[in-house]
Amino acid sequence: MLTISHLDQADIATALRWDEFVFACPEASFFHRSAWQEIISQVFRHSAYFLYADSNAGIRGVLPLAHVNSRLFGNALVAMPFAVYGGIASIDAEATMELEKAAQELARRLGVDHLEFRNVAPRHADWPTQDLYVTFRKRILPEVEENMLAIPRKQRAMVRKGIKNGLISTVDRNSERFFTLYADNVHRHGTPAMPRRYFDTLLRVFGQDCEVLTVTAPDGRLLSSVLSFYFRDEVLPYYAGDDESARHLAANDFKYWELMRRSCERGVKVFDYGRSKHGTGSFAFKKNWGFEPTPLHYEYCLYKRNSIPQNNPANAKYRLFIEAWRRMPIGLANWLGPHIVRNLG
Repeated sequence: MLTISHLDQADIATALRWDEFVFACPEASFFHRSAWQEIISQVFRHSAYFLYADSNAGIRGVLPLAHVNSRLFGNALVAMPFAVYGGIASIDAEATMELEKAAQELARRLGVDHLEFRNVAPRHADWPTQDLYVTFRKRILPEVEENMLAIPRKQRAMVRKGIKNGLISTVDRNSERFFTLYADNVHRHGTPAMPRRYFDTLLRVFGQDCEVLTVTAPDGRLLSSVLSFYFRDEVLPYYAGDDESARHLAANDFKYWELMRRSCERGVKVFDYGRSKHGTGSFAFKKNWGFEPTPLHYEYCLYKRNSIPQNNPANAKYRLFIEAWRRMPIGLANWLGPHIVRNLG
C-alpha cells in the first residue's frame, strides 16, 4: 500500500532512507537530496515540503518542494528553487501520480499562483512549458589527454594558454576566496549575490560532494573560482566567479580544464556544465567546449495567473534594475542582495 508522507527534518533515519533512494533512482539528481530541506528552510527561510511515496517495499518516489512567496516575484510552489533540475523522481507510475496529486493539493491549500516542476524530461504535454533553458552534459573520457584532445581546437588553445601562463589551481576548504570573486562577478553583471552563508552551508552539509576550486596567477593573485557538486559519477560546476583580468590570462578556461582533469583522475564519468539560456555568452562558451545543448522542460500548473512567470535577467522589465545594480557600491549590493535573491529561486 502506497502512502504519501512529509519528510521531517529531524527524522535522521528517514532522511537516510530518502538519500539511499535518491542515489539509486535514475530519475533523481543532486538537487533531490534531503539536505536541501535544511538549506531552503534555514538559509532562505522558505517553507520546505519534501514529499515521499512509501510502501512496505520501501520509498518509491520523492518530490522536494519549496513555497516561495514574494510581493515582487509572485507566489509559487517550486521543485526546486535554486536548482536547475527538480520535479518528481520515482521508480513507477503510481508513485509519480500520487506525488503529483499531493503536490497539487498542497499548491491549492497554500493558495499559490502556480506549481513549477523543473523536469529534465517532459511529463505534461497539456501544461505550459518554459523553453528558455538548456543543459550541457558530456562524458569524461578515461584518460586525461583524451579529454584535452576532445576539446575543439580554438578552445584547447585557450586552455593551453592558461597552462603556459603558469596558472595554479587549488582546492579550498572554505568559501572565502570563492565568494570574493563570485560576488564581484555577479555585481558586474547587475544581479544580486547569494549570501555567503549559503555557500558555507553547502560546503558543510554536503561535505566531500561540494568543492571549491580556485585559480591564481603565479604571484598569488586571485583570478577565478568555481563551486562544484559531485553526485554519483557526475561533476556539476554550479557557481563561479572571475576577476576582470581572468579573460586575458585564460583563467576561466584553465579553471574548467583543471576541474575536468581532476574529475577524470577521481574516476568521475560525466561533466555536467549546467544550465544556460539560449543566445547568452555562457551558452556559446559551452558550445565552444564541444558540448551540445539538451532542452530542459520546466512545466507549470497555473492557478491564479494566465502565463508563465519570467523572473530572469532576460526579461526587459528588469533592464533598469540591472543597470542600477551595477552602479551600486558592492558592499551595499552584498548586504541587500540576499534579501532579493531569496525570492527569485
